[in-house]
Amino acid sequence: MIQVGQYPAASHVIAHISDTHFLGGGRKLYGAVDTIGHLELALKQLERSIARPQALVFTGDLADLGEPDAYERLKSIVEPAAERMGAQVIWVMGNHDERPEYSRILFGQESDAPQDRVYDLDGLRVISFDTTVPGYHHGEVTDDQLDWLADVLSSPAPHGTIIAVHHPPIPTPMLEAMGMLELQHQERLADVVRGTDVRAILGGHLHYSTHSTFAGIPVSVASATCYTLDLSAQDRILSGVDFGQSINLVHVYEQQLVHSIVPVGDTTEVTGVPAAGWEQIAAMSPEQREDVFSRKDSDFNRSSQN
Repeated sequence: MIQVGQYPAASHVIAHISDTHFLGGGRKLYGAVDTIGHLELALKQLERSIARPQALVFTGDLADLGEPDAYERLKSIVEPAAERMGAQVIWVMGNHDERPEYSRILFGQESDAPQDRVYDLDGLRVISFDTTVPGYHHGEVTDDQLDWLADVLSSPAPHGTIIAVHHPPIPTPMLEAMGMLELQHQERLADVVRGTDVRAILGGHLHYSTHSTFAGIPVSVASATCYTLDLSAQDRILSGVDFGQSINLVHVYEQQLVHSIVPVGDTTEVTGVPAAGWEQIAAMSPEQREDVFSRKDSDFNRSSQN
């Protein structure tokens, strides 16, 4: 791909996927949601895209009930796709996950301890940080976890750090009920990450896409691949719908990160330009590209209006 704008190619690309909520035996969630089919379609779309992610980061609620077979089925779908894309898989604990099964099946060692891990993606540090509380759906982090995180962050990474959690440390104004299940005592985490090399916090849990900041750090929440929450539902505290699933792409540049939402599902193209056009674009000077593609009355733009 040639550079046609002001920015060079991103140094790193991450696919941010969340809330797969697999059930054992391949059962449909709530007897209706094809969680397996939705994830397979999301990965198919990711593979055919130009993204070329270096990692697939799954921000929790991998299994709906923590069933061993659910994790096995998830691995059997994700790992071959990641291998084809040349991407590393980074798992994050969610409140629907169970630590013993999660750690045994995904990491080969059963444990009840918080599932915190550090990954190096060619100088970009990604921290999988466990915000779950066994037996509960809200989030917390322990003193030991905060001490561990502070120690990790005491040494900056060449390209900075991304922290991946399940419970995003942000308000949920369009879904106030989620405040009962949010990450508690967030100020303690803020004291640790503020002023460090953390460039972004990735989260899930909400089943809709949203963005905010926390301790001066951008926060990006990926929607779910299972089902989403209808923020416009009338007379409902919560309304889960089998619609609007998506994944996110994170492009890392020297001075900034870009988070893009990729809807999951079949679409109908109403206008477009074939990829073969890049050969013509590459042969043009910057001035010629501006004249053809930016000038409103160019032959190209006039023809695209029909």
